[in-house]
Amino acid sequence: MKSKKVNQIKKIYKKLYMFYGPQGWWPLMDCKNKGSNPTKKGSFMGYHPNNYDLPKTREQVYEVIVGTILTQNTSWTSAEKALLNLNELGAIKPEKLLKLDDDTLKKAIKPAGFMNQKAIYLREISRFFIDLKGKFPKRDELMAVRGVGNETADSILLYAYKQPKFVIDTYTKRIFAHLKLVDENIGYMELKELFESNLPGDVAVYQEYHALIVEHAKRYYRRKPYGVDDPLKNL
Repeated sequence: MKSKKVNQIKKIYKKLYMFYGPQGWWPLMDCKNKGSNPTKKGSFMGYHPNNYDLPKTREQVYEVIVGTILTQNTSWTSAEKALLNLNELGAIKPEKLLKLDDDTLKKAIKPAGFMNQKAIYLREISRFFIDLKGKFPKRDELMAVRGVGNETADSILLYAYKQPKFVIDTYTKRIFAHLKLVDENIGYMELKELFESNLPGDVAVYQEYHALIVEHAKRYYRRKPYGVDDPLKNL
């Protein structure tokens, strides 16, 4: 059964890549490519297909981290509006964000929802980022920061620091449970281990696979009944 799962995990990645192509995720505001992938739904801003060198600068790394907080429990398009508001305030720098008063910060991030708690989380992660002084964070260090759970920690490590950590989100569990490859009650770490132990430890593959799952889910798993007309069923 395990070998069947391994085979299917790899096969699904190839199929999704064939359907949608490189995703160029995580979006960055100053990226020259403003989004050229015609298979995407939603925002086209800042995607960088086939460029896995990003982020490069301290500000870009911090932008990704801020984005992982803002996109919690909301869509990327909503998080992006909040990110653009922060950018207009010059607050895509941790030192600048920490100087914002509470009302200004909350107003800026309001489009992303949960503005009261996310304002707290952004301040906490900003202090943590400054204290790192350019070092790579460890997963358990990230998990100790208020507002950072499994998915956010792995997103930060994979997309901000280019570490091979597979990101599991609701869509991942929903798709693979619907295809009967995993139990619908499988835990985060167990599903993460299933992917990481059966795929090459390649950052580009991890980034693409996670982004492809999200893109596929937007089409077939956003609303019930899930998986209607999902072409992956043919596997």
